[in-house]
Amino acid sequence: MLQALAAETRGASHKLLFFFEDYVLDTARRELRRGSERLLIEPQVFDLLAFLVKNRERVVSKDDLLAAVWGGRIVSESTLASRINAARRVIGDTGEQQRLIRTIIGKGVRFVGEAHERQDFDQSASRLGSRWSCCPLPISPVIRSWSIWPMASPTT
Repeated sequence: MLQALAAETRGASHKLLFFFEDYVLDTARRELRRGSERLLIEPQVFDLLAFLVKNRERVVSKDDLLAAVWGGRIVSESTLASRINAARRVIGDTGEQQRLIRTIIGKGVRFVGEAHERQDFDQSASRLGSRWSCCPLPISPVIRSWSIWPMASPTT
């Protein structure tokens, strides 16, 4: 599912941004920001956090996480717990607080923070658009004819 989301945003002229607390999760650039600061985040931790935020309306099972983040490979419970804790740490959460990422015992994990998503135009596409927006085109084209041949004077 995450691969599909990544593939969908890779070739598109827009990107999907998730806003929660003072964080911005940019799925196209694979960046997590707090304010203007870009946070360091491991690729698997990013994938896990993105999957949880994208599926915030439901509890995500261990099998869902394994399929989305590890491509269906079997990983140990300690590896899974380690990545969940790393995701919590990078967004200022803890296993005790569970303010944003909550463990539902026997069921899975859920992102419980208030998040908003927005599609935003890609920087390269918006730069191209703004570059030409300063030069509006006329509604009807003006056609000028320049002759390279000397005009014959009418004979009288």
